[in-house]
Amino acid sequence: MLPWIFFWLAFCCGERFAPQYSAATVVHAATGLPILAPNAFASIYGKELAYTKRAIASTDLDGGLLPTVLPGTGVRVLVDGLAAPIWYVSPTQINFLVPGNLQNKPSVRILVSLDARAGPEVECRLVPLAPGLFALDPETVIATRLDGAIISDASPAAPGMDIVLYATGLGPTIPDTPYRQLARAAAPLLHRPDFQVLLNGSPVPNDRIRYAGAAPQFAGLYQINLWLPENTPANPEIQLRINGASSPPGLHLPLR
Repeated sequence: MLPWIFFWLAFCCGERFAPQYSAATVVHAATGLPILAPNAFASIYGKELAYTKRAIASTDLDGGLLPTVLPGTGVRVLVDGLAAPIWYVSPTQINFLVPGNLQNKPSVRILVSLDARAGPEVECRLVPLAPGLFALDPETVIATRLDGAIISDASPAAPGMDIVLYATGLGPTIPDTPYRQLARAAAPLLHRPDFQVLLNGSPVPNDRIRYAGAAPQFAGLYQINLWLPENTPANPEIQLRINGASSPPGLHLPLR
């Protein structure tokens, strides 16, 4: 009974516990795989990660720099000792951006601290490129028309239409976005010659990719402006491939 008494006393006295997570629960935010990449969004799942829920707001930028601590949360994520920009915190989830200046490393050490309490330092796999498309649900990619309207089963795309896809993990751009800064303007992928969009496993013609690079006024977010071929089949599976690395299969584009 004694351990339960200590637990009860700690609870009543407001004692907090250190963040709880493991290497297996630090994942790529778009793919859900435990494989990270520079300038890619990542998520940490666990317990006691924060006291409250808080998402980044435009007022959190300090002199145009992304915050490494969201005000009022006390949550920090260190990646090889470098404070990572944070997008969202809650008691069970943290979303952060892997700093883009961590290159040529096979792994990185991740540590979460909550005020004065630190969780375990865990080693996570790091690769140069880890393409991942953001999704509406486990089967549907996020895509928009040029006016920003979401493409969905209720409002599908059509062959020959211009659409915009959103991804992370596509690597450096020209010019690259400095640590903690937003992309100020369009910046094409450094590996643009090796970038492909696959529909049902087949690459679309290169001239159909009107743009692939940083999404202006964002960080860690990439956009692909795609002119769909006229012979695109209904609801094709869609993937990205760059320099030999591919996004996971299973996502489809609503198209009639």
